[in-house]
Amino acid sequence: MRDRAELARRVLATMDLTSLGEDDSPAVARALCAAARTRHGTPAAICVHPELVATARESLDALGLAQVAVASVANFPDGAGDPARAVREVRRALAAGAGEVDVVFPYRALMAGDEACGATLLARCRELHGGRYVLKAILETGVLADPALVARASAIAIAAGADFIKTSTGKVAVNATPEAAATMLRVIQAHGGRCGFKAAGGIRTLDEAAVYLDLADDILGPAWAAPQRFRIGASKLLAEIQSLLDAGPASPPG
Repeated sequence: MRDRAELARRVLATMDLTSLGEDDSPAVARALCAAARTRHGTPAAICVHPELVATARESLDALGLAQVAVASVANFPDGAGDPARAVREVRRALAAGAGEVDVVFPYRALMAGDEACGATLLARCRELHGGRYVLKAILETGVLADPALVARASAIAIAAGADFIKTSTGKVAVNATPEAAATMLRVIQAHGGRCGFKAAGGIRTLDEAAVYLDLADDILGPAWAAPQRFRIGASKLLAEIQSLLDAGPASPPG
Protein backbone atom coordinates (compact mmCIF):
# COMPACT_ATOMS: atom_id res chain seq x y z
CA MET A 1 0.00 0.00 0.00
CA ARG A 2 1.24 3.47 -0.87
CA ASP A 3 2.59 5.59 2.00
CA ARG A 4 0.37 8.66 1.72
CA ALA A 5 2.51 10.74 4.08
CA GLU A 6 5.55 10.09 1.91
CA LEU A 7 3.51 11.00 -1.17
CA ALA A 8 2.31 14.21 0.50
CA ARG A 9 5.85 15.27 1.38
CA ARG A 10 7.00 14.54 -2.14
CA VAL A 11 4.18 16.56 -3.69
CA LEU A 12 4.72 19.46 -1.28
CA ALA A 13 8.37 19.74 -2.30
CA THR A 14 7.41 19.98 -5.98
CA MET A 15 4.54 22.46 -5.65
CA ASP A 16 4.37 25.92 -7.16
CA LEU A 17 1.95 27.39 -4.62
CA THR A 18 -0.08 29.62 -6.89
CA SER A 19 -2.47 32.55 -6.80
CA LEU A 20 -3.27 34.24 -10.11
CA GLY A 21 -6.64 35.80 -9.40
CA GLU A 22 -7.59 38.98 -11.21
CA ASP A 23 -8.11 40.82 -7.92
CA ASP A 24 -5.03 39.54 -6.08
CA SER A 25 -3.52 42.13 -3.75
CA PRO A 26 -0.28 42.42 -1.75
CA ALA A 27 -2.19 40.95 1.20
CA VAL A 28 -3.00 37.86 -0.89
CA ALA A 29 0.67 37.47 -1.83
CA ARG A 30 1.78 37.81 1.79
CA ALA A 31 -0.77 35.20 2.91
CA LEU A 32 0.41 32.82 0.20
CA CYS A 33 3.99 33.21 1.39
CA ALA A 34 2.95 32.61 5.00
CA ALA A 35 1.18 29.41 3.93
CA ALA A 36 4.46 28.18 2.39
CA ARG A 37 5.98 27.92 5.87
CA THR A 38 4.82 24.51 7.09
CA ARG A 39 6.04 22.05 9.73
CA HIS A 40 6.73 19.57 6.96
CA GLY A 41 8.81 21.52 4.46
CA THR A 42 8.12 24.12 1.82
CA PRO A 43 6.92 24.25 -1.77
CA ALA A 44 9.45 24.80 -4.52
CA ALA A 45 8.04 28.19 -5.48
CA ILE A 46 5.36 30.80 -4.98
CA CYS A 47 3.70 31.92 -8.25
CA VAL A 48 2.03 35.34 -8.43
CA HIS A 49 1.29 38.10 -10.92
CA PRO A 50 4.30 40.29 -11.87
CA GLU A 51 3.12 43.27 -9.81
CA LEU A 52 3.23 41.08 -6.67
CA VAL A 53 6.67 39.57 -7.22
CA ALA A 54 8.53 42.10 -5.06
CA THR A 55 6.02 41.66 -2.22
CA ALA A 56 6.36 37.87 -2.41
CA ARG A 57 10.15 37.96 -2.42
CA GLU A 58 10.28 40.33 0.54
CA SER A 59 7.74 38.26 2.46
CA LEU A 60 9.52 34.97 1.87
CA ASP A 61 12.85 36.43 2.92
CA ALA A 62 11.32 37.89 6.08
CA LEU A 63 9.90 34.45 6.91
CA GLY A 64 13.32 32.81 6.51
CA LEU A 65 12.24 31.09 3.28
CA ALA A 66 14.95 32.35 0.96
CA GLN A 67 15.10 28.86 -0.60
CA VAL A 68 11.56 29.22 -1.99
CA ALA A 69 11.62 30.67 -5.50
CA VAL A 70 9.29 33.40 -6.70
CA ALA A 71 7.69 32.62 -10.04
CA SER A 72 5.52 34.85 -12.19
CA VAL A 73 3.74 34.76 -15.54
CA ALA A 74 4.07 36.47 -18.93
CA ASN A 75 2.01 36.55 -22.11
CA PHE A 76 -0.70 35.41 -19.70
CA PRO A 77 -3.27 34.06 -20.06
CA ASP A 78 -4.03 34.59 -23.75
CA GLY A 79 -0.79 33.40 -25.34
CA ALA A 80 -0.57 36.23 -27.84
CA GLY A 81 1.74 35.84 -30.82
CA ASP A 82 3.73 38.99 -30.03
CA PRO A 83 7.33 38.24 -28.98
CA ALA A 84 7.96 41.89 -28.07
CA ARG A 85 5.12 41.84 -25.54
CA ALA A 86 6.33 38.60 -23.98
CA VAL A 87 9.87 39.95 -23.70
CA ARG A 88 8.65 43.14 -22.00
CA GLU A 89 6.61 41.18 -19.48
CA VAL A 90 9.40 38.71 -18.70
CA ARG A 91 11.85 41.58 -18.29
CA ARG A 92 9.54 43.31 -15.80
CA ALA A 93 9.05 40.12 -13.78
CA LEU A 94 12.79 39.50 -13.60
CA ALA A 95 13.49 43.12 -12.63
CA ALA A 96 10.99 42.77 -9.78
CA GLY A 97 12.86 39.76 -8.42
CA ALA A 98 11.30 36.70 -10.04
CA GLY A 99 13.60 33.73 -10.46
CA GLU A 100 11.15 31.80 -12.62
CA VAL A 101 8.71 32.93 -15.31
CA ASP A 102 5.88 30.87 -16.81
CA VAL A 103 5.37 32.16 -20.37
CA VAL A 104 2.28 31.22 -22.35
CA PHE A 105 3.26 29.66 -25.66
CA PRO A 106 1.40 31.21 -28.65
CA TYR A 107 -0.71 28.10 -29.06
CA ARG A 108 -3.26 29.67 -31.41
CA ALA A 109 -0.49 30.53 -33.85
CA LEU A 110 0.62 26.90 -33.81
CA MET A 111 -2.95 25.74 -34.40
CA ALA A 112 -3.01 28.02 -37.46
CA GLY A 113 0.15 26.37 -38.79
CA ASP A 114 2.72 28.94 -37.60
CA GLU A 115 5.52 27.08 -35.82
CA ALA A 116 8.02 29.95 -36.04
CA CYS A 117 6.04 32.26 -33.75
CA GLY A 118 6.42 30.09 -30.66
CA ALA A 119 10.04 29.29 -31.38
CA THR A 120 10.91 32.97 -31.79
CA LEU A 121 8.95 34.13 -28.76
CA LEU A 122 10.52 31.62 -26.40
CA ALA A 123 14.02 32.03 -27.82
CA ARG A 124 13.86 35.78 -27.26
CA CYS A 125 12.63 35.28 -23.70
CA ARG A 126 15.42 32.76 -23.12
CA GLU A 127 18.03 35.42 -23.90
CA LEU A 128 16.92 37.75 -21.11
CA HIS A 129 18.95 38.04 -17.91
CA GLY A 130 21.70 36.07 -19.60
CA GLY A 131 19.41 33.06 -19.51
CA ARG A 132 19.91 32.86 -15.72
CA TYR A 133 16.34 32.16 -14.72
CA VAL A 134 13.90 29.27 -15.00
CA LEU A 135 11.75 29.57 -18.12
CA LYS A 136 8.55 27.53 -18.16
CA ALA A 137 6.52 27.35 -21.38
CA ILE A 138 2.76 27.00 -20.85
CA LEU A 139 1.42 25.05 -23.81
CA GLU A 140 -2.35 25.26 -23.05
CA THR A 141 -2.76 21.61 -23.92
CA GLY A 142 -6.51 21.56 -23.31
CA VAL A 143 -6.99 23.94 -26.21
CA LEU A 144 -4.38 22.31 -28.46
CA ALA A 145 -6.23 19.04 -27.72
CA ASP A 146 -4.67 17.02 -30.59
CA PRO A 147 -1.82 14.90 -29.19
CA ALA A 148 0.21 15.64 -32.32
CA LEU A 149 -0.08 19.38 -31.65
CA VAL A 150 0.79 18.89 -27.98
CA ALA A 151 3.88 16.91 -29.00
CA ARG A 152 4.88 19.53 -31.58
CA ALA A 153 4.46 22.41 -29.12
CA SER A 154 6.54 20.47 -26.59
CA ALA A 155 9.35 19.90 -29.07
CA ILE A 156 9.36 23.53 -30.23
CA ALA A 157 9.50 24.79 -26.64
CA ILE A 158 12.32 22.47 -25.68
CA ALA A 159 14.34 23.40 -28.78
CA ALA A 160 13.82 27.11 -27.99
CA GLY A 161 15.36 26.69 -24.55
CA ALA A 162 12.47 26.16 -22.14
CA ASP A 163 13.55 24.71 -18.80
CA PHE A 164 10.06 23.30 -18.23
CA ILE A 165 7.02 22.64 -20.36
CA LYS A 166 3.75 23.19 -18.52
CA THR A 167 0.27 21.96 -19.31
CA SER A 168 -2.04 24.90 -18.75
CA THR A 169 -2.85 28.37 -17.48
CA GLY A 170 -5.77 27.14 -15.41
CA LYS A 171 -7.90 29.76 -17.19
CA VAL A 172 -9.54 27.61 -19.90
CA ALA A 173 -12.23 24.95 -19.93
CA VAL A 174 -9.82 21.98 -20.12
CA ASN A 175 -6.57 22.25 -18.23
CA ALA A 176 -4.15 19.53 -17.13
CA THR A 177 -5.02 16.00 -18.27
CA PRO A 178 -3.06 12.79 -17.82
CA GLU A 179 -3.22 12.18 -21.58
CA ALA A 180 -1.53 15.48 -22.43
CA ALA A 181 0.98 14.99 -19.63
CA ALA A 182 1.98 11.59 -20.97
CA THR A 183 2.54 13.07 -24.43
CA MET A 184 4.68 15.87 -23.00
CA LEU A 185 6.72 13.53 -20.82
CA ARG A 186 7.44 11.25 -23.78
CA VAL A 187 8.73 14.24 -25.76
CA ILE A 188 10.91 15.18 -22.79
CA GLN A 189 12.18 11.59 -22.72
CA ALA A 190 12.96 11.77 -26.45
CA HIS A 191 15.03 14.91 -25.76
CA GLY A 192 17.15 13.22 -23.13
CA GLY A 193 15.08 14.17 -20.07
CA ARG A 194 16.80 17.53 -19.79
CA CYS A 195 13.61 19.62 -19.79
CA GLY A 196 11.33 19.69 -16.78
CA PHE A 197 7.56 19.19 -16.63
CA LYS A 198 4.86 21.11 -14.78
CA ALA A 199 1.26 19.98 -14.38
CA ALA A 200 -1.13 22.84 -13.64
CA GLY A 201 -4.81 23.58 -13.86
CA GLY A 202 -7.54 21.78 -11.95
CA ILE A 203 -5.29 19.70 -9.67
CA ARG A 204 -7.03 19.91 -6.30
CA THR A 205 -6.36 16.64 -4.46
CA LEU A 206 -3.38 14.53 -3.52
CA ASP A 207 -4.72 11.64 -5.57
CA GLU A 208 -4.94 13.87 -8.65
CA ALA A 209 -1.38 15.05 -8.10
CA ALA A 210 -0.21 11.46 -7.70
CA VAL A 211 -1.38 10.64 -11.22
CA TYR A 212 1.18 13.07 -12.67
CA LEU A 213 4.00 11.89 -10.40
CA ASP A 214 3.27 8.30 -11.38
CA LEU A 215 3.37 9.20 -15.07
CA ALA A 216 6.74 10.88 -14.64
CA ASP A 217 8.07 7.92 -12.67
CA ASP A 218 6.85 5.44 -15.29
CA ILE A 219 8.17 7.35 -18.31
CA LEU A 220 11.37 8.94 -16.98
CA GLY A 221 12.22 6.86 -13.94
CA PRO A 222 11.59 7.36 -10.21
CA ALA A 223 14.66 9.52 -9.66
CA TRP A 224 13.74 12.05 -12.35
CA ALA A 225 10.75 13.86 -10.78
CA ALA A 226 12.67 16.03 -8.32
CA PRO A 227 11.72 19.72 -7.81
CA GLN A 228 14.36 20.93 -10.26
CA ARG A 229 12.59 18.97 -13.04
CA PHE A 230 9.02 18.36 -11.88
CA ARG A 231 6.41 20.79 -10.56
CA ILE A 232 2.73 20.83 -9.73
CA GLY A 233 0.98 24.18 -9.93
CA ALA A 234 -1.78 24.30 -7.35
CA SER A 235 -3.40 26.48 -4.73
CA LYS A 236 -6.04 24.18 -3.22
CA LEU A 237 -3.81 21.16 -2.62
CA LEU A 238 -1.83 22.50 0.34
CA ALA A 239 -4.65 22.18 2.88
CA GLU A 240 -5.05 18.43 2.24
CA ILE A 241 -1.29 17.87 2.44
CA GLN A 242 -0.99 19.76 5.71
CA SER A 243 -3.96 17.99 7.25
CA LEU A 244 -2.56 14.58 6.35
CA LEU A 245 0.95 15.37 7.60
CA ASP A 246 -0.25 17.14 10.74
CA ALA A 247 -1.92 13.89 11.75
CA GLY A 248 1.52 12.28 12.01
CA PRO A 249 4.95 13.28 13.29
CA ALA A 250 6.56 16.42 11.92
CA SER A 251 9.19 16.00 9.25
CA PRO A 252 12.81 16.63 10.30
CA PRO A 253 14.15 20.13 9.56
CA GLY A 254 15.56 20.80 6.11
